[in-house]
Amino acid sequence: MTEYLITFNDEWVPEHTPEQIQAKSAAVKPVIDEMKAAGVFVFSNGALDASTVLCSVTAQDGRPVFSDGPYVESKEHLGGFCVIRVPDDETARHWAGRLAVALDWPQELQRFPPTVGG
Repeated sequence: MTEYLITFNDEWVPEHTPEQIQAKSAAVKPVIDEMKAAGVFVFSNGALDASTVLCSVTAQDGRPVFSDGPYVESKEHLGGFCVIRVPDDETARHWAGRLAVALDWPQELQRFPPTVGG
């Protein structure tokens, strides 16, 4: 089984009222429940935006350098994600499509490369 990352970018989503966000949560819950019932769900979180970034980390002279928040020049921020474990790309596309329809937000699908020895 291969793991896939389904994500949406916070910049792709227009401003929503708290009520609209609650409606989106209600709309996506049945899809997540189906993923769990099908045994493909690994982990998800859809409550991310630029305000949730703790820090940025770079390397300088072999040491980590921490700075508050995201990079200033960055315009894109992760808005949410779901990790699934499915047998093939077609099945991953199915679940990414279900999330896109439930949320009415664009989704991006990435395949994790196989791990060595895993």
